[in-house]
Amino acid sequence: MSELIGNHQQRRETLKQIIRDIHQNKNPQELKERFRELLSDVGATEIAALEQELIQEGLPEKEIQSLCDVHVSVFEDSLDQQPKSQEQGGHPIQTFRQENHAIAGVIQELRPLLEQLLDSTQGTIPEEGLNKWQVLHRQLLELEKHYSRKENILFAYLEKHGVSGPPKVMWGIHDEIRAQLKQISQNLLDRLPDKQSLLELIQTTALPVLKAIEDMIYKEENILFPMSMETLTESEWAAVAEQSGEIGYTLIQPDKGWVSSAPPEPTVASHQLLSFPTGGLSLEQISLIFNHLPVDITFVDEFDIVRYFSLGKERIFQRSKAIIGRNVKDCHPPDSVHIVNKIVQDFKSGQRDTAEFWIHMNNKYVYIQYFALRDEKGAYRGTIEVTQDIQKLQHIQGEKRIYSEE
Repeated sequence: MSELIGNHQQRRETLKQIIRDIHQNKNPQELKERFRELLSDVGATEIAALEQELIQEGLPEKEIQSLCDVHVSVFEDSLDQQPKSQEQGGHPIQTFRQENHAIAGVIQELRPLLEQLLDSTQGTIPEEGLNKWQVLHRQLLELEKHYSRKENILFAYLEKHGVSGPPKVMWGIHDEIRAQLKQISQNLLDRLPDKQSLLELIQTTALPVLKAIEDMIYKEENILFPMSMETLTESEWAAVAEQSGEIGYTLIQPDKGWVSSAPPEPTVASHQLLSFPTGGLSLEQISLIFNHLPVDITFVDEFDIVRYFSLGKERIFQRSKAIIGRNVKDCHPPDSVHIVNKIVQDFKSGQRDTAEFWIHMNNKYVYIQYFALRDEKGAYRGTIEVTQDIQKLQHIQGEKRIYSEE
């Protein structure tokens, strides 16, 4: 096996074949034993590159997602032995790691509580146990900020370096975890089911999602974070840090101390007026107008690249500056990207000029509209997404003609 270690291309092909064999239902433990010497020094960046190449060669992302944990188990010994970097407090990776530590602490409290509730032989579930579960579950829901920063900021910068496949796989797992947490919320926070349903919820959803979150923490600590440290530049880490506060943090506040050595990006002068057929506006005025409209606006150009989004006070869907220059298909979770692709395809073909959706989300009633932009010759020039909360509008009746202090 040692001859493979010295031959980079042959080594790479052998490692990819190991993953292919996993997908052909071959025993992972047997593969691990057979290729132990080769697998002994595989690092995080190499694993990500292998999955990226396999996706480009046609292996479906969904299939990699379904067997992601098996992949990790094969490379686990090597991953456990790789040196762990020590970032300065305040560095984005250190902040992610602090959040993981806090999340692990919640799980450490929650798992024995769930097992205790599961073993309960009383006629009813103890109310004290249910109350504690509700408190801990609300803390676990804070995980959304951690995942959102990964998806909207970190993944965007990895994509600029050609690393797109593994982040999409990870995003798909995020969505599976979100769905399980939502199911728990619907039963535990919105309504309390009977004892049998609650015990089933613990067995089929609550305990499995804790395992899924722990597995994700392991993938972050041993694959995503080391790979990201090897990939992103200092100025990109500065951008990640700058944009992270807008989304927020999970159960912690980041340390202070880390300061990027990268120079600040040059700012664009905002005092010059841009001429329009109906007047003139400065860049500052344009920004103020868009950011004060009671809607969220995102613009995708004719090449499917995100070029702009408004920055209102209360955003409905999270956006970060990292998505600028990103392909729109990479800005959506795997389960919904086909809808986005279909809308853009229909707009480009001229089959449609608009599309609309409305959904209940948290305490909002969200109305989402897409508009095809066409120039004076009818050529497709991009798409605008306009999103607003119409919850309050649903209750408007009659007329209001008098200005009041409300």
